[in-house]
Amino acid sequence: MEKIKKNYHKIMLDEIKKIVNQSKRPKLLLHSCCAPCSSYVLQLLFQYFDIEVFFFNPNIHPEEEYLKRLEEQIRLIKEMGLSYKVVGTEHESQLFYDAVKGYEKMGEGSERCFRCFELRLDKAAQYGKTNGFDYFTTTLTISPLKNAAKINEIGLELENKYNIKFLNSDFKKNNGYKSSVDLSKQYNLYRQNYCGCIFSQQE
Repeated sequence: MEKIKKNYHKIMLDEIKKIVNQSKRPKLLLHSCCAPCSSYVLQLLFQYFDIEVFFFNPNIHPEEEYLKRLEEQIRLIKEMGLSYKVVGTEHESQLFYDAVKGYEKMGEGSERCFRCFELRLDKAAQYGKTNGFDYFTTTLTISPLKNAAKINEIGLELENKYNIKFLNSDFKKNNGYKSSVDLSKQYNLYRQNYCGCIFSQQE
């Protein structure tokens, strides 16, 4: 039996409609992989949520690249006139290498990437739960090269694990990816030419 494809963008919009009908703005923890990917997501979500940006990406190689992307994230928030806090963690690359051990030679879009998504989203869910957020989500679904269905599947598993609501998304839809490219040009953002890890750099 063929699995029915979910429209994660519509699921997100339906959830936002519910939020609009409430008097309270929920707190959302946004896991961000980089400033360019977060640009459109921030522009969309700040209308409905009080946001904190969570920059946890131990996959990024080398450390100089990690720090460069973190600095761009902080700069973008200021350039957009937002007062959101950016939580930048230490560059814990060993966590990534441990998570993908045995899958290093698998290509982009493989189980190696899924394990990387889970590592980052698990940390975001933990942080969100500990710090009293109503929702958590990630910018990762804005990329046409990322498996949005798998990212949402992982997010929903973590929602059940940590009892914090995951905001489904497929941010590339409705010209989201194109908007992120346009915003990157507008804010003169550094756009990297590889996902982040040493394996994607080599590929």
